[in-house]
Amino acid sequence: MDNLINLEMLFWAAKNGGNPYLSDIAIAHADKTMKYQFRPDYTSYHVAVYDTLTGDFLRGCTHQGYADNTMWARGQAWGIYGYTTVYRETKDIRYLDFVQKITDVYLEKLPEDYVPYWDFDDPSIPNTPRDASAAAIVASALIELSGYLPIEKATEYKDAAIRMLTSLSSDKYQSGKSKASFLLHSTGHWPAGSEIDASIIYADYYYIEALLRLKKMQKIEQ
Repeated sequence: MDNLINLEMLFWAAKNGGNPYLSDIAIAHADKTMKYQFRPDYTSYHVAVYDTLTGDFLRGCTHQGYADNTMWARGQAWGIYGYTTVYRETKDIRYLDFVQKITDVYLEKLPEDYVPYWDFDDPSIPNTPRDASAAAIVASALIELSGYLPIEKATEYKDAAIRMLTSLSSDKYQSGKSKASFLLHSTGHWPAGSEIDASIIYADYYYIEALLRLKKMQKIEQ
């Protein structure tokens, strides 16, 4: 699922002197992921296992999530961000329809402050870590995605993004002077015991990107 975030590089390269076929690779990956890596309820598997000889899909499982049948928060976040990007680059309505479905299931399961627990199906909730990085990724994606939608849905997504950023900008999630970072409370790799309740650089990256996108949007709306 993490590879969806990398498709933007393929699209960019195809438009900036690289082989135009790179964009075909990005689209093929997006299509195959859409077909095999999401369950009927639009929650995602972290990992899809394919036959290395035939390319056939074998099974969905997890690497960083709680279990094979759970929705790992950052995996779903990568999906939301990735398919927003794919729609931007292709203007294919299939991706716009799909990204709304995977966004809505994510939003429906959020806790009150709109910052997810690291896995939505961890049975230890609420006594389990959050993942601020997932919130930052989704907030940034939703600000962009809102620009492609009718007013009612756009407002819903923009308001959700603002709620996420409001929480991330509160004392609960800000590092302040305690660390050389912006955000606290991300979860990198819970099954491996790595980066649990930590500050992580990509959380900061998407947090700043989301704030800049919101600032730009508000300036246009003035």
